[in-house]
Amino acid sequence: MGQGEASARGTSMEGDCLSCIKYLMFIFNFFIFLGGAFLLGVGIWVLVDPTGFREIVAANPLLFTGVYAILIMGGMLFLLGFLGCCGAIRENKCLLLFFFMLILIIFLAELAVAILAFIFREHLTRDYFTKELKTHYQGTNSTDVFTSTWNAIMTTFDCCGVNSAEDFDDQSLFRRLNPSRLVPEVCCQRNDLMMSKEECLKGIMPIRNKGCYSAVVDYFETYIYMAGALAIVVLTIELFAMVFAMCLFRGIQ
Repeated sequence: MGQGEASARGTSMEGDCLSCIKYLMFIFNFFIFLGGAFLLGVGIWVLVDPTGFREIVAANPLLFTGVYAILIMGGMLFLLGFLGCCGAIRENKCLLLFFFMLILIIFLAELAVAILAFIFREHLTRDYFTKELKTHYQGTNSTDVFTSTWNAIMTTFDCCGVNSAEDFDDQSLFRRLNPSRLVPEVCCQRNDLMMSKEECLKGIMPIRNKGCYSAVVDYFETYIYMAGALAIVVLTIELFAMVFAMCLFRGIQ
């Protein structure tokens, strides 16, 4: 009799624990679902906005890339939240397993990116970028991905070269293709100074003289600790989400 009561009590506690995990997971994923829906809404609004904000975004490569990053992130969070909510409230093992596998893939992908960033960290040095710029940058060739990317960086961060305009010396591909110009045209695209573009192109005094390496590092230095803390929080949430999903999956009869 006592053994039966203990067994019943244990079964009741197990059921209560499972119910708690179920509703916690539902609430947790409901907020993920709302966050994903909000990001999707913002991204779609920016892309279809008729008031001209779309043109501002399209003119700024950083904003343009950011909008699509928001859309992708919003879509993933929307799908994750939907799967988690439905799997939890309906106690559907198939949805819970799919939810677990999706979070596991995202978690492993983030881990792989972190490992690759650590392995190839020597490729993020100033000397490496300088060598690549001198070897591949062409100037105004919009069909070359490397050149277009560098032009977008120099426009966005208001800079010239990796270190300065002196990166475009006689040994650079840019100077061999454009012998009459000492700096690229993108280094002279500002109208708030008295110097003419022709004087700038002749190298008398580049309008944009700050190196892009320093400009990018200065820009992201403010956010590096915030990004690190956010990454730790996201990884922790993903781990808990996987644990909750698997506990609920195993507890469903």
